[in-house]
Amino acid sequence: MAEPANIKDATGLLATLVGFDTTSAKSNLELIAFVRDYLDGHDIASTLVPSGDGKKACLFATIGEGEGGIGLSGHSDCVPVTGQDWTSDPFTLTERDEKLYGRGTCDMKGFIACVLSSIPLFKSAPLSEPIHIIVSYDEEVGCLGVRPMIARFGVDLPRARVVIVGEPTSMQVIDGHKCIDVYSTTVTGKEAHSSMPALGANAISAASKLVEEIDRLAAEVAASENDPHFDPPYSTVMVAMIDGGTAPNIVPRNCEVRWQLRGLPGTEAKDVPSRLSDFANRSLLPEMRSAAPDAAIETETQTSVPAFSAGPKSDAVSLAMSLTGANRASGVSYATEAGLFQDAGCPAVVCGPGDIAQAHAADEFVSIAQLEASLQFLAKLMERLQT
Repeated sequence: MAEPANIKDATGLLATLVGFDTTSAKSNLELIAFVRDYLDGHDIASTLVPSGDGKKACLFATIGEGEGGIGLSGHSDCVPVTGQDWTSDPFTLTERDEKLYGRGTCDMKGFIACVLSSIPLFKSAPLSEPIHIIVSYDEEVGCLGVRPMIARFGVDLPRARVVIVGEPTSMQVIDGHKCIDVYSTTVTGKEAHSSMPALGANAISAASKLVEEIDRLAAEVAASENDPHFDPPYSTVMVAMIDGGTAPNIVPRNCEVRWQLRGLPGTEAKDVPSRLSDFANRSLLPEMRSAAPDAAIETETQTSVPAFSAGPKSDAVSLAMSLTGANRASGVSYATEAGLFQDAGCPAVVCGPGDIAQAHAADEFVSIAQLEASLQFLAKLMERLQT
């Protein structure tokens, strides 16, 4: 087998990547500039796909020549550290007990560091097909940034034959995940003095009944589905946030309920928003409109990340299983960019270093052993692609 990249090189690159605060609300341009300069130092050209406001960018680079190729994809953004109790600076890589701590170490700068440190290895011999390096932004807020880049596949960017999304899976092969649809249901009633509540239409009271209905629908969905490939083995529907009212002595006119669906591939639970609307029209709005003719209950989709199902004969899954030595693949309940690649005609698989249990948490970490396993995976990939 080809000798993997040096773990010290990967760790050094990870330290630099962690040092960039790429929380989704901030720019990722400094990190992208570093990656681009690093690639330039290895004589690898790259293409940037900027966001509409120019404050962020995706990066696409290719090593080798030919059609197809293997995409190695990671997102550059990370979640906030606000309110979390860290024992070390989240934006300074810190090693303790063979673990590397810092925001994004697990999700998913560790994978990007492994890919970058493997570039000299990728360039050391002719490849039978190219390797594409894909770095995106705004994955954590709905997989937004990768979409305009994917739209250019087959136009002015090559379309990979396979895309490996290096999300933290403990180097297990993942061939499917649930969708994430986030909804906002807004209730508009009528204000009145709290001493005369019958003159108003209480938006919070109506919203509380919507929450009960969402919970009822969630239980109904859970009882109707059973796919042991996932944990839990059914689609989940959950209320996440509620906000409303003006003051204790005012009948509230407005209330917003934010809720989400994490649905199995092909789930019929996609109809939950329409079923909630039917409930509102039948059971809530007639009474509200007796006092407030303009009362309304409206649901809008905030973000939607498609489910991912690689299928039984996926080239991407077969490749990942051969490189890891796995004899089975699993499904997960968190979402990734894999479904977007798959829908765009790029067979995808999810496999990367780190444990998802560490992602988004205080004292996020990736173990050195996991990075070493990822480097070995990439070395085997290079060996497979040697001409």
